[in-house]
Amino acid sequence: MAAWVLHVDMDQFIAAVEVLRRPELAGLPVIVGGRGDPTERAVVSTASYEARAFGIGSGMPLKIAARKAPPDAVFLPVDHAAYEQASEDVMTALRALPGVVLEVIGWDECFLGIETDDPEATAREAQAAVLSATDLHCSVGIGDNKIRAKIATEFGKPRGIFRLTEANWFEVMGEKSTRDLWGVGPKVHKRLAAHGIGTVRELADSDAEELIREFGPKMGVWYHGLGSGLGPSVVDDTPWVARSHSRETTYQQNLTTPSEVEAAVRELAGHAFDDCAAEGRPVIRVHLKVRYAPFETKTFGRKLPEPATDREAVMAAAAALAATLDADREVRLLGVRAEMAMPETGDAVERTPVRGRI
Repeated sequence: MAAWVLHVDMDQFIAAVEVLRRPELAGLPVIVGGRGDPTERAVVSTASYEARAFGIGSGMPLKIAARKAPPDAVFLPVDHAAYEQASEDVMTALRALPGVVLEVIGWDECFLGIETDDPEATAREAQAAVLSATDLHCSVGIGDNKIRAKIATEFGKPRGIFRLTEANWFEVMGEKSTRDLWGVGPKVHKRLAAHGIGTVRELADSDAEELIREFGPKMGVWYHGLGSGLGPSVVDDTPWVARSHSRETTYQQNLTTPSEVEAAVRELAGHAFDDCAAEGRPVIRVHLKVRYAPFETKTFGRKLPEPATDREAVMAAAAALAATLDADREVRLLGVRAEMAMPETGDAVERTPVRGRI
């Protein structure tokens, strides 16, 4: 029997949970975000497929979503507790499948590792188990490693199954844009394009040394391998070891003075530090995210002189970053992320250098 990786991804998870609670919303454009008030500053957490048809997607400001939405659209507040419970029910159902190893990578997605001669049968069993336990639907990508399984899922949505392996990688992905690769965002896509690399095949055929010069020894090798769909293949149920804790706030009224910004940053940094301290791990780096009005976002980071176990030291580091911001621009969002030292036991699971766990 062969070893397979299955990527299980819930279809429109948050919106689907809300429709389960309110069956009358089935078939309507449902948009979940913030407190459910499109006149307030917040972003879309998820949109149902009916809402996506109008160009509404995750991360979009609710005010813009409201302008795009049809008259029968429904805006709902985020309910984290409901989604966490639904996620737990999904994972419990999947863990009960015989012979699988489950690795959670988000509250609406996971990897399953299985040795079988019929991975499609396992995929169908996974879909049936989730539907029976929760009345929710999912899509399953089948691959010979995590990267291919993850990308395969997009071809199966919604409610479908798709297999992507070394055998059909270039047939399926070769002529697609590098932007279609998991882990390649718009900035990396643009940098690749500057080297004449626009498609997945061109990335695979590119000069690895040229990519190393552009992205560094770690990321250059990673992106080059990504062109051929290379990636880790071992599914591990070892619990995820958090790298950082962050706090973020969108302000209903812009912050207009440096003193307002500093006070807000210090408050966020204090909460982020408290989350790290609860794990007994020192902070080694502080990151600041700012969104200027109307909607330009920038991030900054600073390594601390030494690992910090003092709350004030972390708050002061965040405030120092805030002091570098443009004092003449109004601020609508701030976020502070405190990066922690890894525990002595480390993290035994093989991770990719982008996008966290896989």
